[in-house]
Amino acid sequence: MAQNILVIDEGTTSTRAMLFDRHGKLHGSQQEALQQYYPAPGLVEHDAQEIWDKTLRCCQKMIEQAGGADKITAIGITNQRETVVAWDKRTGEPLCKAIVWQDRRTAEKCNQLKADGLEPRIQAKTGLLLDPYFSGSKIGWMLENCPEVRAAGDNLAFGTIESYLIYRLTGGQHVTDASNASRTMLMALDGDDWDDDLLALFAIPKKALPRIVDCAGTIGETAPGLFGGAIAICGSAGDQQAATIGQACLQPGQTKATFGTGAFILTNSGDTAPRSENRLLATVLYQHQGKRIYALEGSVFVAGSLMQWLRDDIGLLTFAGESEELARSVEDNGGVYLVPALSGLGAPHWRADATASISGLSFSSKKAHIARAALESMSYQCHDLKTAFSADGVDWQNLRIDGGMVVNDWMVQDLADILDITVERPEFFETTALGAAMLAAVGCGIYPTLDAASVMISELDVHQPDIDPDIRSRRLAGWEKAIDSVLAN
Repeated sequence: MAQNILVIDEGTTSTRAMLFDRHGKLHGSQQEALQQYYPAPGLVEHDAQEIWDKTLRCCQKMIEQAGGADKITAIGITNQRETVVAWDKRTGEPLCKAIVWQDRRTAEKCNQLKADGLEPRIQAKTGLLLDPYFSGSKIGWMLENCPEVRAAGDNLAFGTIESYLIYRLTGGQHVTDASNASRTMLMALDGDDWDDDLLALFAIPKKALPRIVDCAGTIGETAPGLFGGAIAICGSAGDQQAATIGQACLQPGQTKATFGTGAFILTNSGDTAPRSENRLLATVLYQHQGKRIYALEGSVFVAGSLMQWLRDDIGLLTFAGESEELARSVEDNGGVYLVPALSGLGAPHWRADATASISGLSFSSKKAHIARAALESMSYQCHDLKTAFSADGVDWQNLRIDGGMVVNDWMVQDLADILDITVERPEFFETTALGAAMLAAVGCGIYPTLDAASVMISELDVHQPDIDPDIRSRRLAGWEKAIDSVLAN
């Protein structure tokens, strides 16, 4: 019997259903775009009902392609993290728009908690820094500002996207996996349940939150009527944790970077929760059979979304891939630097109030220089993170990369040049979905461990540094000047 795994990869800009076999080969993919809502500067929302409808439709098409529900051994889910949904337990229908991870509406609340001196205590418990990025303050905002949410009473349910999808898929099972729970700011890294002190801080009722479960195992079963038969849900993890698994960063010290809507770098920290002195995050990488493996993380809020903005809103690009052509068309950046703080700055700066800038423009500047500066900003932001990781005692020996942006060969080589390390890119880019497939394969018993499941991973394309060290130094000095200017405002 074929052992197929259906992966739901619910991202920020699209939702997909992907069909894998036990060897990690992709047999089909169905994708639909998600509407982004920007009701005011700094505010980003999704329609959770749209997410459910499109996810369900994509899954149904893939299951039909596979030959029916009985041809699917297990489902794995991976999701945009920190995005919060509030829904009615009776119907599963959302009570308001979902607040997306990029949203900054709770910056004032987070700043007040910082001013009250609470950040060190919160970081010690959760591994996270006080920032609107995380789910806790978003949930608190919904309770305070959405009458429909408050009126739901005992029928109120909160959850991140995977939790919401599992609820709808199973017809009412309210759970979240430990990797996503660790991104809420409501769970202690070494705790197996929600933390009462943290819930009180954001005035969140515990009964509205899901039960925390493993990332691999029997998480639930789909309602039989959805797909013509019940299918076991056996894997779940936040997208960046799933990508780390899909890159086989399964030993302490192994590091990956995903360049999607944002850019996220995680280093496996083993079974001991890391403590950062340089404003990096500690997070649960995955939990299996009650045992947790942790990671140290640096988060960049704007990566692929910068290219989307340059294309759709500014008109600098006609298609995303044009950025590579433009970058190659000029000898250097012409002194132009772009700091892409369109949603504030993430690690290691954590400035929710920062705004983007383009500096060094002159009459000799062409759109190619701006496009190149946009791509270069990916390398510079990663260099800032590499410096912070190193200061925390984690020195990258190499970097495994994935995500939509890494189809850009110029950018991949620039990463190797600026970071001055080997950069490895898998032949199969969709490592986030692959990581979810690996978790599901372990959860349903196809493989005993994630190490065994790593046979599902493809070969690597290797890029070595190839740049004059003086040019690297000059470029980094220019970036430092540009970022200091943004931070000073």
